[in-house]
Amino acid sequence: MGKHEISQAIETVNQSGSKAFVPYIMAGDPTVDALKDQLLFLQNSGATVIELGIPFSDPAADGPVIQEAGKRALKNGASLHAVLSELQKIKDEVTVPIVLMTYINPLYKYGLDRVFNDIEKSGVSGLIIPDLPYEQNPLISNFIKQTDLALIQLVTLTSPDSRIKMLAEASEGFLYAVSVTGITGERANISDRLESFLKQLKAYSKVPVLAGFGISTPEQVKEVASYGDGVIVGSKIVDLQYKNQQKDIESLIHAAVK
Repeated sequence: MGKHEISQAIETVNQSGSKAFVPYIMAGDPTVDALKDQLLFLQNSGATVIELGIPFSDPAADGPVIQEAGKRALKNGASLHAVLSELQKIKDEVTVPIVLMTYINPLYKYGLDRVFNDIEKSGVSGLIIPDLPYEQNPLISNFIKQTDLALIQLVTLTSPDSRIKMLAEASEGFLYAVSVTGITGERANISDRLESFLKQLKAYSKVPVLAGFGISTPEQVKEVASYGDGVIVGSKIVDLQYKNQQKDIESLIHAAVK
């Protein structure tokens, strides 16, 4: 698995006339043992790629729902090491590409000289590191280049044009368009600027463009997906999973993937 699997999975769905759907879940919520069933449920429900959060004590980009999920996971013993061990065991059954969302601190703690190799060996295809600015990529680039992991860049509505272009050219797997200003969480309305923003990204990006943050209803999934190549839904999926509302998760996925 690797950077090409992510783009290919999204492009295959797009070619069939659907949009990609990437659910985010918090690894280890409620326990690491539950991970296999959670991933297979999302895979069988039609998820294109799965974004898997690594719990961290100071999650700067996360809103309250995901923060609470992280706290539950940490309390129950989840860690990067425990999650990778579990993924290693189930990697032959999970065929949908997995993208790890982690902060830089757990990677440092694990050891930069071996963490990316271990991540790749566990069947993961890519990484999102929200607190690693593009300018600090050299901290990890020598290590990550030795693997086939995609390093996915986040680009925001407030980024200047020159930065948008730079991030779009650098992103691997897909380009993550942050569709709100602020942290993750459900929103009542989608920004009026989003359509033109995603069109701008599509013009610059050599990989698919997906929008995430603040998308929580099937109607919003349909609307936002229509502007780009697909959507990422986090807080709502985490909340529905916590409440065991699997049918509602399926409805969100099916709003994008026909």
